[in-house]
Amino acid sequence: MSFERVPAVLCLAALMAACATRSDDVQPLAADPSMFAAMGCNALYDEADLVRVRAARVAYSVDERAGTNIVALGVGVSVFWPALLAMRPAGPDAEELARLKGRDEALRAVMASKGCPPAPEQMPPERVAALPVALGERLVYEERSLAGGPVRELGLRVSALRRGEIEFGVDPPRSDTTPQRWLQDAFGNLPQRPGITGWVHWRRLLQPDLVLGTVLSGDIVGVEGDVPGRVRGQVIALGVQTSLGRPFDAAVIELFGDVPHNEHSTRLNGVMVIDRKSGVLLRLELRSGNPEFALRRTLVRIEPAPVPPA
Repeated sequence: MSFERVPAVLCLAALMAACATRSDDVQPLAADPSMFAAMGCNALYDEADLVRVRAARVAYSVDERAGTNIVALGVGVSVFWPALLAMRPAGPDAEELARLKGRDEALRAVMASKGCPPAPEQMPPERVAALPVALGERLVYEERSLAGGPVRELGLRVSALRRGEIEFGVDPPRSDTTPQRWLQDAFGNLPQRPGITGWVHWRRLLQPDLVLGTVLSGDIVGVEGDVPGRVRGQVIALGVQTSLGRPFDAAVIELFGDVPHNEHSTRLNGVMVIDRKSGVLLRLELRSGNPEFALRRTLVRIEPAPVPPA
């Protein structure tokens, strides 16, 4: 696997810039609907999804600094604009939300003028065809604790491909429970706690359009799933990975942050490799003084979908 690389130096100063005076209200910054006039309905749906995802990330950034707990309002690509604006963001955050709100309104106006029906729930066929995984396939991960112990296996079978998310069934399910879901958004985050416990996951970290140097921030949840840690990252390499017999559009992300440990916190660092088209995790290596976050998880094989009975 060959990768294009960038120096792993994080330009965090810009992200930590001081906020401007708080705004009493965020008015939409009008966008010209004509810039979207040539788009068909499917392209308009996709652009609207991206606008709302970016708005939710601005909300997360504001919430991370202020501790207002508003991040619960956004799941997948849904955004409740009044709640976002009620956060009273300041400075660049307010400007970005105003720009996104104006863009969202322009997109809605164009959709209405074209008579676009509501966006379909299912993933568009052309996007399904571009994914490196297919409905019914089973992704098998092996996880090793760096502290030692037996290798664990996690089987995730693709059960639904929706517009903003991929749903997996934990396979095989436990016989004493209802079917367990592992629901990730289009970028690889798990906004909701998965139906199976005991596995490290991240709720808001990955984002669309990962390129070299992209800086990320979010949270990471440990085995117990109680208090999340804070994690940042940067895309340090891109390339095509074919080790499992199919091409993955891989992004390598260097990670660092802090995670809870014994009523205090301890450092975390590591690396993850994500497929940019599907958000599917290819590899995760974490190192930390908290053994919950000291592990190596690898996608080791992809099993075909079951053949339906004749």
